[in-house]
Amino acid sequence: MLRGRRLPGWTALVLATTVFTSVTGFFFVVDRLWPSHGVGIISLVALTVTSLGLDGVPLAGSWRWSHVVCAVLSFDLNGFVGVVQAFQKLPFLGRLAPTQSGAPFVIAPLVVMAIIVVLGIRAVMRFRPMAMPRA
Repeated sequence: MLRGRRLPGWTALVLATTVFTSVTGFFFVVDRLWPSHGVGIISLVALTVTSLGLDGVPLAGSWRWSHVVCAVLSFDLNGFVGVVQAFQKLPFLGRLAPTQSGAPFVIAPLVVMAIIVVLGIRAVMRFRPMAMPRA
């Protein structure tokens, strides 16, 4: 997307693994709705729109723009979850923010999300909508 081209094979692989990651998050703790479940639901909705923009409808007009925005949104959410889980699972990061409320825990996800948003804006600008064919 950053170069304004489609890479269907890579896109399908990324979408499939991201959907798998989001869906499997619902199998761990189901006693109540956690914030991670909310992130997973938003990500799955965005991934549905992204997938429709690829396979269900022609990737033109507003669908092309929606595809890029939703793909970036789902990637951003997964990046955020990845950073949070890194602080939970990696001891050297856990020592930086043992209560998951210190500055490193707050700054790291924001930096990752900012990088993804900047790249997403670039992708939206380069992956321009095509004109819809006239019937």
